[in-house]
Amino acid sequence: MSSPNFRDLSAGSKSLVLIEFVCFASALLLSIYLNDYLHFVAFDIQSIATNVLFIHAIVFALVVQLASLAMGLYNSKLRENLRGVFRRLLVSVAVSFFIVSLINPLYGTGSIAIELLAMASLISVLLASVVRYFTLQIDFFGFNKRNVLVLGAGERASIIEKRMRRDVDRQGFFMHGFVVMNGDAENGIVNENIIKLDSSLVNYALEQQIDEIVVANDERRENLPVDELFACKIRGIEVTEILDFIERETGQVAVNLIYPSWVIYSNGFASANHLRNTLDWVFNATMGFFLFLLTWPVMLVTALLIKLEDGIKAPVFYCQERVGLDGEAFSIMKFRSMRLDAEKNGAQMASENDNRITRIGKALRKYRIDELPQIYNVMRGDMGFVGPRPERPEFVQQLIKNIPYYNERHNVKPGLTGWAQLKYPYGATEADSLEKLKYDLYYIKHRSFMLDLLILIRTVEIVLFGKGR
Repeated sequence: MSSPNFRDLSAGSKSLVLIEFVCFASALLLSIYLNDYLHFVAFDIQSIATNVLFIHAIVFALVVQLASLAMGLYNSKLRENLRGVFRRLLVSVAVSFFIVSLINPLYGTGSIAIELLAMASLISVLLASVVRYFTLQIDFFGFNKRNVLVLGAGERASIIEKRMRRDVDRQGFFMHGFVVMNGDAENGIVNENIIKLDSSLVNYALEQQIDEIVVANDERRENLPVDELFACKIRGIEVTEILDFIERETGQVAVNLIYPSWVIYSNGFASANHLRNTLDWVFNATMGFFLFLLTWPVMLVTALLIKLEDGIKAPVFYCQERVGLDGEAFSIMKFRSMRLDAEKNGAQMASENDNRITRIGKALRKYRIDELPQIYNVMRGDMGFVGPRPERPEFVQQLIKNIPYYNERHNVKPGLTGWAQLKYPYGATEADSLEKLKYDLYYIKHRSFMLDLLILIRTVEIVLFGKGR
């Protein structure tokens, strides 16, 4: 998987996107034709050509789906009950109604009455709620999951069991089992189906209707059934390396499994967006300027609140040295969210429920407001909007020594937000830094304009719902 795109989604996710697209488009057409029959609003359907009506419906559906994406409704691992989904759906449709209302006058004589757009929004909520109800109550989209067989039951294979142990982690596949191979470490797989093959791998895979074989045995030299894997491949069974499988299903690179030849021969680790690379500073500085115009009132109020809590002489901002592109140090600006004596005992990583955080600071971190002054760093060119979060030099030196490939995260500019920030909370330990590195390497490998856009949209969800920590 090179970047998140439609063809890489599971059949269930594709089905949900397409079904809801039809629901949203139908909602607009239904509101227009119902009005023509019941005359709720003074609107002549004959004044608009049929093809223009379909354009209205398509644009309406696309805008609602984009807003739904921003609300996290197409996140395959969204952990919300029906009430939570309904709340997000209401917000996304309300935002869509506002956007479509702004677009509507651009159609000129082909514009639609605002009341009909409101009716279409209401119908959209009702139709999407019904679809989501069946999605949550019934495994309605699980009919086309891949049936996966793992070749190996040792230490490497056990990473799949540990990282993808819940149903929410396996929405795209069924785990058929793990085949014991020569050279596998003992006590690898604990709770999964362990298979000891006495017959041909090809015959077994065909009999059990296996769709994909994941190669994950510990010792491959002279223990890998190359001929049988080749036979499986030409019979339409996908053969995947464990690193690629974990990367595809979890959105992270398994650092502890990486070997140099995989990096050398794999796709990625280079941006395909040459225009953005060329105009990097112009793009980020322009976005930073417009973001400043939108947020300066929030920053002004924040500064006043910090002064009210800690006194008129208390500093509002703090500057801290961080490591940026190519390992170069720069000074980062943030709103102060910790006590003045927060580091009297030396530098330490922020952690969840950190008692050094002030009352105002908790709100600033929850809604990511403390990061807003970094717009200045973006406009200076020290940072971009999207990228790995910059760490302090004191921590970086130690992490480079202890964690393989850690220094690779400095091959791109650090960012205000990033893939690791969406996927993993604040980390206070070296183990947390390793987990975040897995996501950072995934971002570096798949870096593209579309992935950046996805991260920015998902960050909007975090800010609106106060999920920052």
